[in-house]
Amino acid sequence: MTCISLGAFAQIDTASYPKERQEIRQLLRSQGPGTNINCADMIAVGPKGDISFTRQQWIEAQKKEKLVFKAVRPIPGNEFIRIYDGTTAVVNLLINVNIVVDGRDLNIKVRRLEVYHKTSGNWCRVAGQGTQVDENIFPINTNHKP
Repeated sequence: MTCISLGAFAQIDTASYPKERQEIRQLLRSQGPGTNINCADMIAVGPKGDISFTRQQWIEAQKKEKLVFKAVRPIPGNEFIRIYDGTTAVVNLLINVNIVVDGRDLNIKVRRLEVYHKTSGNWCRVAGQGTQVDENIFPINTNHKP
């Protein structure tokens, strides 16, 4: 009986809250340089472990590192969305990022973990952290299905 129970808990829910899932997918795809999807009280952790408690702090950290986002594109099939109570979303996604760091153009893949909250009918990001994917160690399987 225990083995059967554990199997049921390990499943990823990909069907509940279809409207909210679509709203989150649309939000993820609409991100671009200068787009603000962050809540006023968001927390972000940068690639070097720096922490920002506001959008302004996050922008200042990027300036300090001489980092400019040119493009951010989710990789289809690598967005995993969990919705809780219709007002909270936990998202794990893989993105292609085109950035300029200290004057050098870079194209990297980043695995993001983000938390969104829906208030007054709108979603905003309350937390996020990204890690650059080393494809030599962790090859990306774009056919992965939960």
